[in-house]
Amino acid sequence: MDLTQAITLGAVQGITEFLPISSTAHLILVPWLMGWADPGATFDVALHLGTLVALLLYFRAEWLGLFTSGIGWLRGDRSNPTGRLAIYIVLATIPGALAGALFQHQIETTLRSPLIISITLVALALLLVYAERIGRKATELNNITLPDALTVGFAQALALIPGVSRSGITITAGLFRGMTRRSAARFSFFLSTPIIAGAVGKKLIDVVKDGLPSSDSMPFVAGIVVSGIVGYLSIAFLIRYLSTHNTYVFVYYRIALGILVFLAFLGGFR
Repeated sequence: MDLTQAITLGAVQGITEFLPISSTAHLILVPWLMGWADPGATFDVALHLGTLVALLLYFRAEWLGLFTSGIGWLRGDRSNPTGRLAIYIVLATIPGALAGALFQHQIETTLRSPLIISITLVALALLLVYAERIGRKATELNNITLPDALTVGFAQALALIPGVSRSGITITAGLFRGMTRRSAARFSFFLSTPIIAGAVGKKLIDVVKDGLPSSDSMPFVAGIVVSGIVGYLSIAFLIRYLSTHNTYVFVYYRIALGILVFLAFLGGFR
């Protein structure tokens, strides 16, 4: 992989990991459309490490508050809603973590077809429209219930399927449960952090064990830096955007991209 490809894919990861348009789909489609080789699992570590750093930096104050309040909740201080939220995040992370441990390999090897991606892009778009229409958009983050949290957590497990989008499916689930758009997005980011951290940690062990060829070091670093910077900006954008706007722009994008990918697939594009 050359440096241009690394920078391009880093920017793609940074944008699409947090917007509800599916980073997995774009990281499959961009090399497919450009005729590039599969970047491989090693470079995937760099991309997700960058977006993990973006999450930790953007929400650093919130994570510190969640950690200390969560400890207080476990010690008996049940009056702090932030402590309760911390426990909900832990519980809601479990379904996605189990799904990743059990089905990640099968999904990565059987569902990476552009045809599957085109279908899931459109299907989630339609589901998001429905959630926008029926969701009450009234519940703030500190007022969510355990069923709210678990519903979003089980939805996150579906993000393993390329084209679904982790933020897309969790924001959709949050809207179905009556959460405000901004709260649904923030809870989505909180849930994604431990999942991404676990995946990065697991893959980093393999990278350290196998070693990183010197020719791959610059693309690896570029992937981390670019995905981290662009990811941080994407988080900030989405939080602000959903405070005053609906999600229809992402719906339109997903449907248009899904149709284009489907047509390209039918046309035999390789």
